[in-house]
Order: sequence, then C-alpha cells, then structure tokens
Amino acid sequence: MNSIIFSFNIISDLQVMFQYDFMVHAFQAGTIVAIVAGIVGYFVVLRRSSFAAHALSHVGFTGAAGAVLIGINPIFGLLAFTMSGGLLMGILGRKAVNRDIQIGTVLAFMLGLGVLFISLYTGYATEAYSLLFGEILGIASSDVLITLISGVIILVALAILYRPLLFTSLDEDVAEAKGVSVFWIGIIFMLLIAAATSIAVQVVGVLLIFSLMVTPAAIAERLASKPSWGVAISVLIAVLATWLGLFISFYLPYPVSFFITAIVFLIYIFIRLMPSIRNFSFQAHYQK
Repeated sequence: MNSIIFSFNIISDLQVMFQYDFMVHAFQAGTIVAIVAGIVGYFVVLRRSSFAAHALSHVGFTGAAGAVLIGINPIFGLLAFTMSGGLLMGILGRKAVNRDIQIGTVLAFMLGLGVLFISLYTGYATEAYSLLFGEILGIASSDVLITLISGVIILVALAILYRPLLFTSLDEDVAEAKGVSVFWIGIIFMLLIAAATSIAVQVVGVLLIFSLMVTPAAIAERLASKPSWGVAISVLIAVLATWLGLFISFYLPYPVSFFITAIVFLIYIFIRLMPSIRNFSFQAHYQK
C-alpha cells in the first residue's frame, strides 16, 4: 500500500483505493461507527459524561483481556464488560453531581481486573492489545454486517429515547420534577454509551475513543444553538474525519487512528481560537 502514489486526481485516487476490499470495508464500518459516535457523543457532552465514555473504553479492554484469557473472541469480552460496567455506573451514579466519583470507583476496580487477566495469560495477547489503537483496516465483511446491525439497534434506541433523554440532559432536576424517570434514562443511556464504545474501538481503539465519541460533539456544542443542529454537526465532523483519515492513511504509512484524532483535534483548536482570531482582526482593522 505504501508504494501507491497520490496523483492529485481525486477521482482516480478514489478508484484506485476502492479496488481493495479492505478499504471498502474500512469505509463502510468507519461511516457507521462515525454516525453512531457522533450522535451518542453529542449527548455524552451535553450530559457532561465524557469521563464515562473514557472509563468504559478502558473497561472494555479489561473485558477483551479476560476473553483472551479464557480463549474466546476479545470482542465478546469487550462488549460484556462495557455493558456490565455501564449498568453498574448507571446504578451507582444516579445524580450528575456525584457521578464521576462512582465512575472512577468502577474504573479503578475494572483496571485492577485487567492487570490480573494480563498477568494470568501466559501467551502474547495480540488480539486484545490491537484494540488499544484500533484495527479498522483488518475489518472483514462479516464485521461490517455486525457493526451495521449494532449501529441500527443503537440508533433506534436513541430515536425512541430522544425526547426524555434530551430533557434530562438539559435539566435533570426539572425533568425529575415533571415525572421523567431520570434514573432509568441514565441507566439506558450508559448502556448505549457502552454499546457505542464497543463498536467504535475497532476504528480508533480504546486509548483514542475520545476522538470520535467526544471531540466532534464538543465542536458541535460550540457551533450549534439547537440540539438537532448539534447532532447533525457532530455526525458530519465525525464522518468527514473518518473518511479523511482513511484516505490519507492509504497513501502514508501511519495509523488511521492518528489521522482521525489529529483531524478532529485541529478542528477543535480552530473553533476554540476562532473568537480570538475574529477579535484580533477586528482590533487590527479598527486601529487602521
């Protein structure tokens, strides 16, 4: 793949790239994951639950290590631990005010289990370690199908939950006073974060999950005044970053996850600095 030269003819370059099945599968899975991560991530940022997404990604690695220990597919262990970890965090962290403490407690215990699992395994846990940084270029057509089914389930659940989830995200106390079951909404949403994290790690890995689950949504929150626009912008940035990351990595011998994280980070920095740039330009113009 490194011997292929970028021709600056985008159409031709895309045709060359899509001759390879692994790139087609990577784009298919990456698009699905980016859409799910963009939508779920917006609510993660809105509910100030970034630490939960971060914690669940590490909990997932513990599950993958446990699966390797007993000789099964690491994905099953990752999904089982993220779901159980999300359920536990949702039950313990009933209120946002003390949620981080409960999440941190669960995370510490799960990381301890991960250390135990790795120490008990006598071989080299290649499959588990590959989840740390993602393996999107190794995705098969069956993995794409599983990702699609999982993504559709998550999106359907979010569509059903949208109004009460948005209400509790904007003002938890008022929602509870109006009779909304804040406790159960919180638990269901933690399970959705767990499921989204499980399918996102194959793209960016456990250590870089923030790049798709949080950063695009953080950018969208600064740009959009309405939740619907925020969700749309979050998805758009996540999808574009994934596509660009895959495209660039096809021609350069560096990890896809690096390019994805770099792209969303640079966009975030630009958006954060944009008011300062505008003020500086205005002051410079006024002084003239």
